[in-house]
Amino acid sequence: MRRVVGAVLLAVGAFLIVLAPLVRFQIGGSLIAAPAAQYGISKLEAQGAQYFSAKDLKVMTGNLGITVTTRGDVSQAQGDRVVWDEVMAVNDVTNNNPMIALNERRSAFNKYTGEGVDCCAVNLDKKPAKMEGQIYKFPFDVEKKTYRVFNSTAGMTFDAKFVGEDNVNGLPVYKFEQVAPTTKIETRSVPASIMGVTDTTGDVQVDRLYEGKNTFWIEPTTGSPVKQEQQRHDVLKTQDGEHSIVAFSATAKMTPQTVGELVKNATDGKSQITLLKVTIPVILLLLGLVLLVGGFVAVRGTARA
Repeated sequence: MRRVVGAVLLAVGAFLIVLAPLVRFQIGGSLIAAPAAQYGISKLEAQGAQYFSAKDLKVMTGNLGITVTTRGDVSQAQGDRVVWDEVMAVNDVTNNNPMIALNERRSAFNKYTGEGVDCCAVNLDKKPAKMEGQIYKFPFDVEKKTYRVFNSTAGMTFDAKFVGEDNVNGLPVYKFEQVAPTTKIETRSVPASIMGVTDTTGDVQVDRLYEGKNTFWIEPTTGSPVKQEQQRHDVLKTQDGEHSIVAFSATAKMTPQTVGELVKNATDGKSQITLLKVTIPVILLLLGLVLLVGGFVAVRGTARA
């Protein structure tokens, strides 16, 4: 009987030792991913922003409230891919001017790496777009290096450089900065008088030029953003380059409540990853070793008897 018990202990111990790295490198990794059924609301604020009001035909100054709603399209999630739809509404709180901007985005990305996937009718404001680089998140186990991150305002991908370590609400994070060069994002007609053009009447063609800097605070284990700041400066410029006005100029920061929620989610995700990729494998390995020793002792004792 003792020999049987020893053999069972040896078998179970060996199984647990083999299972430990399997949980660490395969099972754990497959359980940790961006959700297909995502739903979240983020809020940002921009104090003293300036923007051209098409309704008032002038540049306005006010404090802005920005609400970003993200919802996963579960029907399009397949394999490593998830698809999220986003709506961003911008309201001028100071002047009681709602919906000064309303933007939509549909993105598809790898749920493990966060990199864009070209499928599923991805678009910016209903216009087809090719989204490359990181979309909503960075990969797991973020490195201190430069990543390519998609910029939805420019509709292009730019470098986001690692600039240092930081902490947000006590959570250690990596900080990245993305500088977007001057980029034409629109051509439209506006009254010549608005642009200060005096030698013509009616409308003139203008280009909307965007430049900005986005700062991301990323929890490195999960790759989750916990804080974001967007500095943006747009101008409307006549095509001869002689006249220009502000189209949009603001620094938008996430509200403390939104940051708190993102920090909590990242902390929970980090704990889950640590449990699956560190704690459980170590326990399995130690228990397997104990059972192996116990089985070896039992079998050896039977042989001596």
